[in-house]
Amino acid sequence: MAIPNYVLLAVAAPQKSAEIYTKILDAQPVESSETFVLYVLPGGFKVGLWSADEMHPIPRPAGGSELSFSLADEDAVRETYEAWTRLGLKVEQELTHMDFGYTFVVSDPDGHRLRPFALGDNPR
Repeated sequence: MAIPNYVLLAVAAPQKSAEIYTKILDAQPVESSETFVLYVLPGGFKVGLWSADEMHPIPRPAGGSELSFSLADEDAVRETYEAWTRLGLKVEQELTHMDFGYTFVVSDPDGHRLRPFALGDNPR
């Protein structure tokens, strides 16, 4: 069985995107070049920032998927909201309670959606 362990994000400028993702992921890249930046997170999950101009086949526009971050509680969600909005990330959804828990959505400069959340009383 294939188990997902790696997400590649098509970006306009990997080094510029890395300035934000280093803060968002609270990690330093393990690989970094003009066209590609790679993070390996605790547990082994990988996040790659690849220059869209170098990807084949050419990537589709961003925005149809989300990179989600499971947080401990609502306070952690609020703290993350404050930190990420200070980075200048565009708010797509303000802090809100949804049927699965407390959440918000921001997008990075390339349009990739980022959703931190804390599960509520009725998690899916």
